[in-house]
Amino acid sequence: MSRWRLAAPIDDIRAPLQAVRGSATPIAIATLVEVDGSAPRDVGAQMLITDDEYWGFLSGGCIEADVARHGREAMAADAPRLLRYGEGSPWIDIKLACGSGITVLVEPVAADDPALAALCDSFTARQPLLWSSDGSLRRALRADHIFADSWDGARYSRYFEPPLRLVLAGEDGAALTAAALALEMGWQVVMITPGGPDAPPFPGISYHRSSAATAIVATGVDRWTAIAVLSHDREDDESGLAAALASDAFYIGAIGARTRLEGRLARLRGHGVSDAQIARLHAPIGLYGFGKSPREVALSLVAEVAQAFHARSAVARSPGVSISNNTPPESVSQ
Repeated sequence: MSRWRLAAPIDDIRAPLQAVRGSATPIAIATLVEVDGSAPRDVGAQMLITDDEYWGFLSGGCIEADVARHGREAMAADAPRLLRYGEGSPWIDIKLACGSGITVLVEPVAADDPALAALCDSFTARQPLLWSSDGSLRRALRADHIFADSWDGARYSRYFEPPLRLVLAGEDGAALTAAALALEMGWQVVMITPGGPDAPPFPGISYHRSSAATAIVATGVDRWTAIAVLSHDREDDESGLAAALASDAFYIGAIGARTRLEGRLARLRGHGVSDAQIARLHAPIGLYGFGKSPREVALSLVAEVAQAFHARSAVARSPGVSISNNTPPESVSQ
């Protein structure tokens, strides 16, 4: 009987890597380095493999168990493997439903590999990093701009961005649901509830009880951060939004009725917010077409943030990265 692969949805191997690296557990990393035709995953997708578990997916369930087997054999032999599945593969019994051909590099990585340490450190420090490997020799360098994922037949390069971080100001059902959804997405979550309960509502999130403006500044907002104000007409809502709009956040949104939007914009201008900064504001928050229940508001927000994050980086990361047909062209950074 098969078992549910609860680790399959994990798309960023750095989180489980942090957990297993300290235990000196042998690991292998499998990277999708080439796609010929259409495929469920883009170039750069990865799996993390240990002796008894693996995280991530490369082809929607068609090859993952076999890749994990090769990963364990590569660890035992201490030698990388280049695998071909689908068109041009020696394993005719493993079929790809998409009908394409894909190439996967599987590499054993020592726990004390300096590149591995740099990858983990950059994840913690929220710094972008360019990782490259030929399966045996790895390099990890801080990246000052976005690089396209690439493969020259011998070595691949993969650009690692800091994980998406969602800052939520609020405490109602929509804020709580958005926090839970964001955690399930593997995002980092910060909740701001001025004067709120002593403890956060969930483990694994950062929590601030100070004013929204103070907490946003303390968070150290970067260009991989989204900020959503989900509180309802608090006196400090606009000061929090003003701090958000002055930051490097790639997304700033606020809940509220359209009929009250002009009044909110006037108050923001009173806080010294420019028209150019106001143009960055998503208000009302979330994608169009959802209902007004807390869960639907939260879902529309998380979907809008995910869309904005993917659109701003997908084109630059790789010419093979898919962008949803529903992504507005104007939201894609060229």
